[in-house]
Amino acid sequence: MIHLNDVRLHLTSAAGEVNILRGLDLRVGAGERVAVVGPSGSGKSTMMMIVGGLERPSSGGVAVAGQDLTRMSEDDLALFRRDAVGIVFQAFHLVPTMTALENVAIPLEFAGAADAFERAAGKLESVGLSHRPQHYPSQLSGGEQQRVALARAFATEPKLLLADEPTGNLDGETGAKVMDVLFDLQRQHATTLVLITHDERLAGACDRIVRLLDGRIVDDGHRPVAVSASGD
Repeated sequence: MIHLNDVRLHLTSAAGEVNILRGLDLRVGAGERVAVVGPSGSGKSTMMMIVGGLERPSSGGVAVAGQDLTRMSEDDLALFRRDAVGIVFQAFHLVPTMTALENVAIPLEFAGAADAFERAAGKLESVGLSHRPQHYPSQLSGGEQQRVALARAFATEPKLLLADEPTGNLDGETGAKVMDVLFDLQRQHATTLVLITHDERLAGACDRIVRLLDGRIVDDGHRPVAVSASGD
């Protein structure tokens, strides 16, 4: 499902070149549930953005769901994300002027689904919010908003779900309930999941834990990865 080959990302700043990712090699199988952990600034979110086609690497190979992302135009990448990728962030990113039902229907409408609202209602039911379709984000609790975001992410039944600290804005009990919903949906759809988290207990619920440090993978979940002292 995911193949990263020597992926690097360099950015230029006033202080000179900054190495964000320093040669990532990673394989994630279809339907696998992988947690990505590491300290702030280790490159976790950047890696997720590259896997989702939201950021281009400076060099290296990126193949997701059988597609070579490095050869795609911006328009092709947008279609790829529409059809194959769901994304959930720490911030819920719901449209405040739209109801829960309308928020979930957005990706379905973009995909041209004639039954967008019917399917959106079904997704709200799957996350336990069938009684809240006409409520606006401001009328929902944090946990409810994140469940709407989950329903939206799964609306098109993507092959890959990327979740970046999805419980970061929630208390422990609410976060646990949200993750139960996420894992249930992932199992139902056999979706490949890449989960960024600082919560080791949450990471432990995944099939594999990948650890990043200073832009490198130091443990791929199978065995520690040797990293040269020279930095490359």
